[in-house]
Amino acid sequence: MNEKADSFAGKPDATGAGETMLAKIADAASGQISITAIKALQPKQGATLIKIETDAGISGYGPCGESGPFARDVIAKLQHGRLPHLGLIGKDPLAIQVHYHNMFYAFPQRGRQVRVLSGIDIALWDLAGRILGQPVCKLLGGNFRDEIKLYSHCPQGDFLDRHAWNERAEAMKRDPHGFKAYKVDIHSVFGTPMQQFIPSIGPAEARQVQQAYALAREALGDDIDIIVHCHAELDVASAIKVAAAVEPIKPLYFEDPLAPAYSEAWEALRRSTRIPILTGENIELPENAMPFILRQTVDCLQPDLINCGGITGARIMADIAALYRVPVCLHNVSGYALNLASQQWSAAVFNCPLMECTRNADIAPEAAGNLPDIHDGKMKVSHLAGLGIELDQDYLKANSADGEPWWGE
Repeated sequence: MNEKADSFAGKPDATGAGETMLAKIADAASGQISITAIKALQPKQGATLIKIETDAGISGYGPCGESGPFARDVIAKLQHGRLPHLGLIGKDPLAIQVHYHNMFYAFPQRGRQVRVLSGIDIALWDLAGRILGQPVCKLLGGNFRDEIKLYSHCPQGDFLDRHAWNERAEAMKRDPHGFKAYKVDIHSVFGTPMQQFIPSIGPAEARQVQQAYALAREALGDDIDIIVHCHAELDVASAIKVAAAVEPIKPLYFEDPLAPAYSEAWEALRRSTRIPILTGENIELPENAMPFILRQTVDCLQPDLINCGGITGARIMADIAALYRVPVCLHNVSGYALNLASQQWSAAVFNCPLMECTRNADIAPEAAGNLPDIHDGKMKVSHLAGLGIELDQDYLKANSADGEPWWGE
């Protein structure tokens, strides 16, 4: 334990009960703990991790969506660039809103930098929870739910064959996690790699779409919801064709049919179909979600914490959406740390009916504990301090990406 952490360490009181270091820090945290370093580490597999260290010996962690070298470059420019006074080193780690403003607005960063700065924001929330001895969901205002309903991903294969669908559906129903909703990818209907086909489809392709999703509904039955999953590849006319083709199966959502940025194309699609529309995984920051919300062109927003400004940015987005009764379901496909961050956020947000989750979310070799607990299609919310991230540092050190310095050393 370092000197500052030791000064907070508890001593027995008159009753003989000891106070923990974290309890002492919670009493005197504001202004007495400072950020000393921000580091990044890229594993061989999975998302790059951000680590924020303090002079109290407590660290916070968060995932980011870029490589280790790129993340360290963004971190260096934040601290030593044109406006170093906006950096985080030496600052109060609990001033999260101030840091969010400085990172995204006082010194605007956009594009790939957002995917690193969002990771810093997530790590700040983890750090705050560890300092205060509370789960992040409590810091966000408390739990609206202790279990989060999930949706996952349908296995690939031949989507135009009834026998293949029956076998696939049986495997999905036997999944021990008990998912009650699945994304079914449109590119698998055409047998092409994701996003690698001409965005304009004709009547023949529309009939294939209708056949594939009818077979999916037949095989899965009415107890499992289907999300028609695109990757922003369709033009407007084709998106309208797909919506018409899948309407008979009553999909839960029609996801990402158009290019991510807001345009009047979304209004044209909204006017043409009654099926619910879902988008948002590539939206950066709350202001870029505003037109979707204000013009009611989507039925549900799907931000990704890594892409949209972290926990803070996503929370602002959700608060605005709630005023218009627009639900928000987090996009979440990036491993252990993002699963736990998404879980804590989703628990504390009123208008969050669902959360995305990979089928193997509870397998994470980098975790030393607190793996996601998934049963009956729901994830149990952790009550550990911060985001509940417990990393196996020995595993990470042995499985860092080639040439990656250990936590930036």
